[in-house]
Amino acid sequence: MAEQPDGLITIQDFVRWGASRFNAAGLFFGHGTDNAIDEAAQLVLGGLHLEPGLPTGFYDCRLTPAERVLVCDLIERRVVERVPAAYLTGRAWFAGLEFAVNPHVLVPRSPIAELVEAGFDPWIDSERVGRVLDLCTGSGCIGIAAATYLPDADVDLADISPEALAVARRNVERSGIGERIRVLESDLFAALAGSRYDVIVSNPPYVSRLELAGLPAEYHREPELGLLGGEDGLDFVIRILSDAARYLTEGGILIIEVGNSAQALQQRLPMVPFTWLEFERGGEGVFLLLREQLVEYQPQFEEAFIT
Repeated sequence: MAEQPDGLITIQDFVRWGASRFNAAGLFFGHGTDNAIDEAAQLVLGGLHLEPGLPTGFYDCRLTPAERVLVCDLIERRVVERVPAAYLTGRAWFAGLEFAVNPHVLVPRSPIAELVEAGFDPWIDSERVGRVLDLCTGSGCIGIAAATYLPDADVDLADISPEALAVARRNVERSGIGERIRVLESDLFAALAGSRYDVIVSNPPYVSRLELAGLPAEYHREPELGLLGGEDGLDFVIRILSDAARYLTEGGILIIEVGNSAQALQQRLPMVPFTWLEFERGGEGVFLLLREQLVEYQPQFEEAFIT
């Protein structure tokens, strides 16, 4: 049990104290927040089972003795264990929706959320999107959000990890739209034979071995299976590029996040005209290709896969 400091009474007190502890400890923020105050607020409110949009007037509310113990313990774990706040509270947000998370899945944070919220417009007419594939789905956040923002679309969630799929199924059940969502265990496209999609979107493992070794401790609390993409980070990306055209409808699009491996991808495939997407809320390293582009450059993808 963490020692409780004197004088802390209200929600605001604990948020301020938590932020000070986090800054003093030199924590890294990048799993849903980017600063100590927001991280402390997420942790304190999560521990109290309160929503992140809590009206400011409630920040003056006092905690019970039991709640003080709970919040102090959460803050202590965040400092000592370097566990992202989302794992400590068991919840995270993506595209304005709440998702259950645990250490078997990455903490949702992809800029692809903006594309989902827009129904993938202007890259494809949202009214013609009938089927979406969320490949390497993890918690299911991208695909479930797509099903939410595209109410006429059916969505498949695919992942190789049974533990991750258990989390995804839980989130599908919570979504209230499970009749339009399938959860499939699959090594990329292996279990999807015969399926065609208007949109394939993926946030696959794309971190290089060298980059992974140098990441802050918080990232090493996430499953390596969801991060490591081989020596240069592109093992799964190249496999997806090699196969995706066969699973897209005419006029379909492929969207993949590759993060800091974007430069390595362009070096391996210098002739491919990747469309690198821009985001109003920040984020980079996400590209888009049309099905016809995938077909045109298929020989280059296959050569890159072999080498």
